[in-house]
Amino acid sequence: KAEFGKQWYQRRVRVGRMQEGQYTQTIYTYIKQGQYVEAIDCLLPEYENNNTSRAALSLLGYCYYQIGDFVSAADCYGQLIQLFPEHEQYKIYYSQSLQKSCQYEAAMKASFTVDSPNFKEKVVKLQAAIKYDEDDLQGAKSMVEQCASDDPDTENNLGCLLVKEKRYSEACKKFTAAMNVKGYQPHLSYNIALCHYYMKQYALALKNIADIIEKGIREHPELSVGMQTEGIDVRSVGNSMTLHETALVEAFNLKAAIEYQLKNFEGAQEALTDMPPRSEEELDCVTLHNQALMNMDSAPTAGFEKLQFLLQQNECPPETFGNLLLLYVKHQYFDQAADVMAENTHLTFKMDPYLYEYLDAIIVQQSSPEEAFRRFDDIANRHTDNLRKITKQVQECRQNNDEDAVKKAVNEYDEALEKYIPVLMAQAKIYWDKTNYNMVEKIFRKSVEFCNEHDSWKLNVAHVLFMQSTRTLCSTQENKYKEAIGFYEPIVKKHYDNILSVSAIVLANLCVSYIMTSQNEEAEDLMRKIEKEEEQMGYEDPERKIYHLCIVNLVIGTLYCAKGNFEFGITRVIKSMEPYSKKLGMDTWHYAKRCFLGLIENLAKHMIMVRDVVLHDCIQFLEHAELYGKNVECRIQPPLSAAAVHELQGKNTVTYEARLIKGLLLLVCDL
Repeated sequence: KAEFGKQWYQRRVRVGRMQEGQYTQTIYTYIKQGQYVEAIDCLLPEYENNNTSRAALSLLGYCYYQIGDFVSAADCYGQLIQLFPEHEQYKIYYSQSLQKSCQYEAAMKASFTVDSPNFKEKVVKLQAAIKYDEDDLQGAKSMVEQCASDDPDTENNLGCLLVKEKRYSEACKKFTAAMNVKGYQPHLSYNIALCHYYMKQYALALKNIADIIEKGIREHPELSVGMQTEGIDVRSVGNSMTLHETALVEAFNLKAAIEYQLKNFEGAQEALTDMPPRSEEELDCVTLHNQALMNMDSAPTAGFEKLQFLLQQNECPPETFGNLLLLYVKHQYFDQAADVMAENTHLTFKMDPYLYEYLDAIIVQQSSPEEAFRRFDDIANRHTDNLRKITKQVQECRQNNDEDAVKKAVNEYDEALEKYIPVLMAQAKIYWDKTNYNMVEKIFRKSVEFCNEHDSWKLNVAHVLFMQSTRTLCSTQENKYKEAIGFYEPIVKKHYDNILSVSAIVLANLCVSYIMTSQNEEAEDLMRKIEKEEEQMGYEDPERKIYHLCIVNLVIGTLYCAKGNFEFGITRVIKSMEPYSKKLGMDTWHYAKRCFLGLIENLAKHMIMVRDVVLHDCIQFLEHAELYGKNVECRIQPPLSAAAVHELQGKNTVTYEARLIKGLLLLVCDL
């Protein structure tokens, strides 16, 4: 109430300051300059004084529509229809506002009340748009075909329908034809970019996006494009019609999607911060969805909140439901995933059947791994049949020298393979969790026909071979390490010039494999390369913590500890953590504490003897960890579990765990 009173007072003061006879001029000046919120503030007192004023209601409806408040716009035009039924244009505006606010049934009903033949074509276009939003493609198509064939809007509308039908090449031609008639328009350029995106022609898509952004920056510097990324504090530009006409929001969202698909996650996040600044409550559904998705690793709790909020909105992007379920499964919130599917049956029925079957099997796995494996096997068999079918199509197209058909078939194969890989990995994980690595290897060997060039498959095969080598007899151990090297090496060499982009555990496992196969020089060369790049990055960004070399040494130290050589292993672990201010982190502490706990266990069982000097080094290391670990978390806090966060409060630090381990070591050694 206090806030409303303040706003009412501000409006009164603003109106009170207007000179006599300048009221109308001031309002139209605001509208001309795109200051619709200010115009609304001036119009509301007039509407409160006379709620039947045609001028006030008409201008309010227009301003509300321009700022994207379609519900308020519909309310204004609804009143105008009641007061002035003879003005047919208000019925059009009313129907448009209802359509924009996702009230499709009411919008269609309102469109039928327009009788004037002068508005016939507008009504048909509006009805086509309503049918399109309702996913009634046949109804929309029949409406569009009633429009004049030489109207550029007809070409554009037919293009939109073709996109829905996944006929992207034909749609692109329609949009290009419309642009040739109407001239350059940002939204048409965006539509063309979207078609290229769906056809995986990312370079062409980015070219059109760059044109949209360049035009937006040149013609509308007031929209502050890129200011947020530069760290400049700027005010919100709001959801003005100017912003809508530039298509900047759509362009930046599409750019973020492309960067995300190309695994350039920093570029995707930068694209979202580059777009014109708006407050969170002003964000459209697509931007909110993309923000949640692309910041999930750094802010999972906020990401889940945004996706859950979007699921309750009328304009929820269709990808929201599937992405929320996949993220629940990724974070092992299986009950929540099952609940969301049960509560949103209308969305479950619209899901991709492949995704539904995959999620259903994942959820079943929690209670019955055997049944889940059977389901995954059925899904995998269907995928492999489809992959063989597409492979045959590719071969036939090549024999016919049909390059376009080859490209289309290859894209279909890639898409089918991307659907098959998660199913294969889910199958393998059932046996991985049981530490049955031989069975995991058999599952991967069966899929070599299709996946032998896929990076995820090669990486996981390497991990399986590495784990087997740590558990097999000496006679076969070296062979398994050599096989693991055969899969790890191509991954590392592919990114050798930017070796820190490779996962630290991959580099560590490769080094261990080199050492265990007596290839010490290769291991040393790789470690020198990592050290050199870490030093270079340290010069460029002194505050950044880099753990790659540390983790490599930690894994090597862990290996020696696992083989019973605790003195050498622990000493290597301690040395790898220096300097503590830069090397002590969640991941590095995870490896280090396991070695110390293993040492304590073996000392308690009187299975090993360790020199006093090594024990004193251990105590000193734990004291340093206690000192530098006050602000270092030792485990990831669950994003959706407030109880777990409360339980970990004060205990989820390296300092706390270092004290416990130090106490145990002192107790066991009686120091």
